[in-house]
Amino acid sequence: MRHATPADLERIDHLLEALRSVSGLVEKRPGVFYRRARAFVHFHADPTGLFADARLRDDDFVRLPVTTQAEQTRFLQQVRRAVGEAR
Repeated sequence: MRHATPADLERIDHLLEALRSVSGLVEKRPGVFYRRARAFVHFHADPTGLFADARLRDDDFVRLPVTTQAEQTRFLQQVRRAVGEAR
């Protein structure tokens, strides 16, 4: 599995825009978000799709699929819960 390229990130542009609006997240590089000076979300790609690695529960990253719109919606809900911005 490799880090997502700019072309990969274009495929999830709507998700990235939504993450940019989440309070407390800062995009340090395209597709790499930090929270409180620590890496919080970044993206990977492989032949099966796109995946987000995120610190949703504790210090460990959790890998979740974000290829489909439904997966992106679920992921965004989990991120918002993790940062205390439930919707």
